[in-house]
Amino acid sequence: MKIDPFRRELIKNGLVTIADNMVVRVIRTARSTLVKNGMDFTSSICDADGDMVAQGLALPSQLGATMPALRGCLDYFGDDLEPGDILVNNDPYSGGSHLPDVFMFAPVFAKGERVAILGLVLHHTDMGGRMAGGNASDSNEIYEEGIRIPPSKIQVRGEPNSTVLRFIEHNVRVADKVLGDMKAQMAALNGSAQEMRKLIADYDVREFKAYMKDIVDYTERLARASIAALPDGEVEFTEWNDDDGVGNGPIKIHVKLKVEGDEITADFTGTSPEMGGALHPNYWFTVSITYAALRTVLPADMPNNAGFYRPIKVIAPEGSWVNPRFPAAVGARGQGGYRLRSLVLGVLSELIPGRMPACTGGSEFGIVFAGTEADRKPFLHLEYHNITGHGGGPDRDGQDAGPYCLDNNANMPVEVIEAENPLMVEEYGFIQDTGGAGKFRGSLGIARQYRLLADEALVNLRSDRHLHQPWGLCGGKGGAVARSLKITNGRVEELPSKFIKRFKKDDVFRAEMPGSGGYGDPFERDPRAVLEDVRQEKISIEHARAAYGVVIGPGALEIDVKATQEARMRK
Repeated sequence: MKIDPFRRELIKNGLVTIADNMVVRVIRTARSTLVKNGMDFTSSICDADGDMVAQGLALPSQLGATMPALRGCLDYFGDDLEPGDILVNNDPYSGGSHLPDVFMFAPVFAKGERVAILGLVLHHTDMGGRMAGGNASDSNEIYEEGIRIPPSKIQVRGEPNSTVLRFIEHNVRVADKVLGDMKAQMAALNGSAQEMRKLIADYDVREFKAYMKDIVDYTERLARASIAALPDGEVEFTEWNDDDGVGNGPIKIHVKLKVEGDEITADFTGTSPEMGGALHPNYWFTVSITYAALRTVLPADMPNNAGFYRPIKVIAPEGSWVNPRFPAAVGARGQGGYRLRSLVLGVLSELIPGRMPACTGGSEFGIVFAGTEADRKPFLHLEYHNITGHGGGPDRDGQDAGPYCLDNNANMPVEVIEAENPLMVEEYGFIQDTGGAGKFRGSLGIARQYRLLADEALVNLRSDRHLHQPWGLCGGKGGAVARSLKITNGRVEELPSKFIKRFKKDDVFRAEMPGSGGYGDPFERDPRAVLEDVRQEKISIEHARAAYGVVIGPGALEIDVKATQEARMRK
C-alpha cells in the first residue's frame, strides 16, 4: 500500500491528541495530589502488537516503560482480549517499573479486529507494604514493598472487576485516594477508547493499521539519520550514588557509549553489583532512562514511539546495580534512575563537547509523611522534588528552579500540601551560594522546610548527593551538596540522605537540595553578571570574591574594577 505523507501526519497528530486528552481526563478526575497536581503519570497509544506509536505530554523517563509492561500482559493473555477489557500490571518482574506505578491497557477493536491498545501508567499514593508510599530505601525484597499485581483484568467487557478492586482497597492505607485514582485511570482509558474508535472509523481498518506501522518505521528512519549525524566513537563516564540505602557504598555507575554509523550502544558493564536496598532500577527502567537521555540530543520534532528505540542497544549485566535479580526490591528505584540520567547526559557531554549543560542539581528528593489525624483519619503525603534547575550551559546560566529535560513532574503547591495534610511548609526558596561556579553559573539549590502539625508521623526520606556533588564541565565547579535536617525545639540534628524516622508534633524537617554544576572557568564570568547575582542575593559578596575573583564594595554594591583585576590575576 502506498503511504501518503499528508495522511500519515494527520493520523500521527490524531493519535497524539488522543494521548494528550487522556492526560487531561486524569488531571480532571484524579484524587491524589501526586497525580492531579504532581502529574506523575504517562499516557501512550500502541498498535495491536504492542509497539508504541504515540505518547502524550508526560514523563520522558517513562518513554520506554510502557511496552515491557504491556508485553507482560500480552504474553499472559494472548488473544484472550475483548472490547471493554482493561488490563492491569504493576509487577517489576513482568515488565513493570515499581509497585506504585500501576499500568493499565485498553484494547481498541474495530469490525471485530484489534487495532490499537491505549496505555496509561499512574504513580499511586500507596500500594501497601511495610512503609507508606512504597518507596522505602531499605527494603531488601519485593515482598516488603506492597501488592504485586500480575497481569490481570481490572475491567472485563466494560464492567469493573470488583474482586481485584476490593483486594486493592483492603490492602492500601488511603483507599479513597488510591481507588479514586484507579477509577480516574479506567475512566480516562474508556473515554479515550471512544475517541480512538471515532478516529479509526474515518479509515479502512487495514489502512489505519498500516499507517500506524509506518509512523513507527518513519520515526526509525529519522532516528537513524540523526544518530548518523553524531560523531562515531566510544566514550565513557562514571557517576556515584552515595549508598545503596542500607549502608553499603558508594555505588559506582559506569557507562560506555558507542556510536557506530546509525546505531548506539549503551553498555553499563563496570557498574557495581546489586547490593541491598531498593534504590537500584530494574532492567526496563534502566533502558527507559537511557532512551530518554539520548532523546535529548535528537531532533525535538521527532515522534516519541518504538521506532526511536530500534537503533539503540542497552547492555546492563544481570546482577548489576542497574539490573537486579528477582526478588530484589526496587521501590525507591526513582532515585537510582536520576543518577542514571545524569550519567547518560554526562557521557553525551564527552561525545559532543560544547553542546551539553553541566549536571543538574537536586537530591532526588522524595518524602513521605504518614500517620493519623485527631479523628483517626489516616493521612499520607507523598511528594517528589527531584531537581533544582539545569546546570550552567555552553552559553547561559542554569535556570533557577527551571524545568529539567528528563522530568515533567509539576510543582506541588504549598497551599495544596497544607490544605490536605497536617503540615505547614515554613520555607520554600533558594539557598544562597549553592550553584556551581562557572563562566555560566549552575542553578541554585532549593530548601523545603516542613513542620508537623499532627501528634506524630512516620517520615520516610529518599534522597542522595550528600557526598557527591553535581559535576561541572569545562572548568566549571560542582554544585553544593545536599543536607537533611531535623529541628526539635531549636535543636538541629543532621540526618542521612535516606531514613525512616518517627516525628512528633512541631518537629521540623528541612531539606536542602544541591545546586547544579557550573560551566567554564569561573574567572571568565562577566563581573556584571556576578554583581547582578549579588544584588538578587543569589550569591554573597564573599562568594563573589572567593569563587569568581570579583570584588564588590559592601555599601553601594559596585564592582571594584582594580581589585577585581588583581584578584583574577592571582588565580
